[in-house]
Amino acid sequence: MRALLRRCPSSATVIASVALLLALGGTSVAAVTVLPRNSVGTAQLKSNAVTSAKVRNGSLLRADFRRGQIPAGPTGARGPQGPAGPPGPAGIAALERVDITTPTSSASPKTISAVCPSGKRVIGGGARVTGSGAPRVSIDEAFPDSDGTKFNGVAREVVATSLTWTLQVYAMCATVAS
Repeated sequence: MRALLRRCPSSATVIASVALLLALGGTSVAAVTVLPRNSVGTAQLKSNAVTSAKVRNGSLLRADFRRGQIPAGPTGARGPQGPAGPPGPAGIAALERVDITTPTSSASPKTISAVCPSGKRVIGGGARVTGSGAPRVSIDEAFPDSDGTKFNGVAREVVATSLTWTLQVYAMCATVAS
């Protein structure tokens, strides 16, 4: 019996351990239960508590600022509302869409490239299939060329058809500052 009592911790050790567990566990429970979700707002924040380093880049919207707080950026080569529409991001000017379409036929596959005018680079593009045979055709490839001057498209029939279809490819071209 004495050997058994020697192995058990003393009552003081048990009480101290329980107190420690309650003290440590109690604060974590309080932190979870005291603050409900989305409860911290402007009233709870100290002045200058939110700094640029604490705001994720790209997470704020124009609506998050008062009128006049955001300075006007560059307007591009054509002005604020030139013939090409509103200005693009800094470094991109004279935006232009170039479309090209294959002849209408039932031939498959069809390949075509939309080429940007001299001095402009591809900044985007796309492809689509039109015509009565379109539901039986799939676009296999739509990609900018590695030299950056054209956008390529390839389409082929998934189900053989005598219905006619066309492949249209477009390139978004612009003068890009280096």
